[in-house]
Amino acid sequence: MQARIRAVYMRGGTSKAVFFHENHLPKNPEIRDRVILATYGSPDPNRRQIDGMGGAVSSTSKVAIISPSKDPDYDVNYHFGQVCIDKLKIGYQGNCGNISSAVGPFAIDEGLVNPEEPITKVRIYQTNTKKLIVAEVPVKDGLYNEEGSYAIDGVPGTGGRITLHFFNPGGSVTGKLLPTGNVTDVIEVPGGGEITISIVDAANPVVFVRARDLGLRGTEIYEIDGSGEIRQKLEAIRSRGAVMLGLASSPEEASQISQDVPKIALVSEAQDYKALNGEVIQKDEIDIVTRIMSMGTLHKAYAATGAICTTGASKIENTVVNEMLGKGALEAKEIRLGHPGGIISVGAIIEKKGNAYEYREAVLGRTARRLMDGYVYVPESIFIEKEERR
Repeated sequence: MQARIRAVYMRGGTSKAVFFHENHLPKNPEIRDRVILATYGSPDPNRRQIDGMGGAVSSTSKVAIISPSKDPDYDVNYHFGQVCIDKLKIGYQGNCGNISSAVGPFAIDEGLVNPEEPITKVRIYQTNTKKLIVAEVPVKDGLYNEEGSYAIDGVPGTGGRITLHFFNPGGSVTGKLLPTGNVTDVIEVPGGGEITISIVDAANPVVFVRARDLGLRGTEIYEIDGSGEIRQKLEAIRSRGAVMLGLASSPEEASQISQDVPKIALVSEAQDYKALNGEVIQKDEIDIVTRIMSMGTLHKAYAATGAICTTGASKIENTVVNEMLGKGALEAKEIRLGHPGGIISVGAIIEKKGNAYEYREAVLGRTARRLMDGYVYVPESIFIEKEERR
């Protein structure tokens, strides 16, 4: 027999997630996670998630758990989970900026927030990072208005612009904008020698590495996905970054228990390249070329939290990201990142106080759309406590 649970399937930015009301899920965290994993068809050793809602890539294997906030400073609480495809695990250590863009529309349409036309501001408490996000959501006739002329690269068509304000995004997981205290660190990678990296924690922690230090141009797309050697080298760097952040005791453990954070990004100077849709991104349209990995595979666009972090890193002197920018970009209101799907622009307010930096706010535009609502079905046996199974 199967049990059914009310759910909404939404696209947020370049990602998709099943949205649940917190009170519709089991209170026991272990049973709750079993329900979510079954919803997605995880774990699937074949990495297809054929028996669930998952789309077999990290950007479509995400979950959002929403509840009204009891704190008058916020409207809703938003808990994010990265559902592993082939492992019995959900990562709750960080946030997804793309899914964040769907939280405001969900809250309005579900009656958790009183709508105001033409724009409703939804104050979101992001429980993973303990940060405030304010979403400015277009509203018509009391509901989120998904129609509009705003386009984001990586998503066909246009929609209503949702403007996201991430306040004080620094130290989202580690508590520090520069978790190691350094703008750069040098690590030893087996078979790769010494590699210079920058680790920055803003919205999500990211390990940044120069593409040229790995023998790459930085514009590669299919070459990264098709090369086990490149992906293994990137994971070797990322997993060592996880150990430096105290998220795992060894690189091997990091690859098992901390796949979702930190992320790793390749950076290179602005240059012409061909995006996934065949369009040529011109050098003068962007400030930097970036590629970010997600759960071991190349993100076909760019993680929004990764974009917030990359933009912040670009404005911190002498990071490997900062090195890639022209002088004019440092004073620019927005930094334009060239990714496999096109371009994402992020505005950032960063203040330098002595030798320290404070990341006060990041702003970016996204679109979202409700794709389906109804019920997901999971086996009733999932709800049985361990003791009852024996």
